[in-house]
Amino acid sequence: MLIYNVTINIDESVHDEWLIWMRDKHIPDMLNTGRFSHAKMVKVLVEEEMGGITYSVQYTTPDRKTLECYYEFDAERLREEAQKKFPNKFVAFRTELEVIHQQIP
Repeated sequence: MLIYNVTINIDESVHDEWLIWMRDKHIPDMLNTGRFSHAKMVKVLVEEEMGGITYSVQYTTPDRKTLECYYEFDAERLREEAQKKFPNKFVAFRTELEVIHQQIP
């Protein structure tokens, strides 16, 4: 299992609108690609020197092949939608994480 992690710092001037858009549009669109089983959005509690508010969105996918399909068929379109909706109002970086162990009591 892999986690596709997107860390986003969003400008405070569009924060509230962005948060609604993420919850109601972007994350559902990501899940509707069929490449991810679920998503978790968390707020980063460390203040950034550059300002803004930072979030991490973690999308769970079963394997590398499925993630590669997302990159090939979906990523560009979904990233462009965000850029058009919030131009120059956020920075994002992406990280791939491999789940080694998960324990639930």
